[in-house]
Amino acid sequence: MKELLAHWLHQVQTFRYHRRTTESLNQLIQMLYAESHLNVPYVVLIVTSCAIATFGLLSNSAAVIIGAMVIAPLMLPIRGLALAALIGEFKMFWQAALALIVGTLMAIGMSWTIGVMVGLEVYGSEIMARSQPNLLDLGIAVAAGAVSAYAVAEPRVSNTLAGTAIAVALMPPVCTIGLGMAQLNARLSIGATLLYLTNLLGITLACMAVFVIVGYIPLHQGRRPLTIATVLTGLLVIPLAISFTRLIEQARLQNQVREALTRGTLTFQRLDLLGMETDWVSNPPVVRVNVRAREPVTPKQVALMEEFIQQRMQRPFRLVLQVSNVEEVTSETPLP
Repeated sequence: MKELLAHWLHQVQTFRYHRRTTESLNQLIQMLYAESHLNVPYVVLIVTSCAIATFGLLSNSAAVIIGAMVIAPLMLPIRGLALAALIGEFKMFWQAALALIVGTLMAIGMSWTIGVMVGLEVYGSEIMARSQPNLLDLGIAVAAGAVSAYAVAEPRVSNTLAGTAIAVALMPPVCTIGLGMAQLNARLSIGATLLYLTNLLGITLACMAVFVIVGYIPLHQGRRPLTIATVLTGLLVIPLAISFTRLIEQARLQNQVREALTRGTLTFQRLDLLGMETDWVSNPPVVRVNVRAREPVTPKQVALMEEFIQQRMQRPFRLVLQVSNVEEVTSETPLP
């Protein structure tokens, strides 16, 4: 009797689950269908978020870039794209794809225009950081996509939080593509494009997987689009793995450069090291060192340190010293 009652309760719960899932799926389709339209509010948010992100990248301000991430709408059509691929809704799929393509091209065009008008010859670390994607970026994209999909699948999760997480991974790389084009820097644009595609495919794959896991789409129905998305994402693993290996090598080389400068040159031992970063996109790589000095540093001294680094590392480097002079002031110091 107990076994019969337990079986009956299981059947009732299963029926209620499938009924709730069917109703929820219809609501989910309607919501994501509305999100995936190319409309005026979407265009306005693309323009404003792109402008803020581009100016933030040019000014090397992480706070400004985060502000652009909050309002960037590129995450909206991605979820619609993922769900449409799973259920075979071609109209919704192409509608979301159109919104995503138009938004991306608009952002690239805007950032290119701003980059040409500003005309900076040297970009900061916020831009260069988006030119060398690696496996860590793919992990971030997958996590962001999973949060976004779970937010719409589970109403108790904040949708704003998920949208922000995805915006983090999309708008800055798109703007970096345009800035690289403005500077005619093919390596920068190609690297940012790879990062954008990595994030786009990682987010889409994660959204599709979550929609299947939570029960909206049966696995047998979503197996083919999931397989395609997995294969496309997997194709990026090779260049991302190579970039990740290069990142580890660059960190090792930078530590060696730091040690060579601080311990191997008499000139540098009279300076106070404040910070150092290496631009690996440039050819040869540019080592920018921020130092504090009591005496002026001459170009000849910089040339000798640059030559020492090249001999020590067995490869060409360009050394740029950013010097802050130290001035001692006492109560007896006369006014200028």
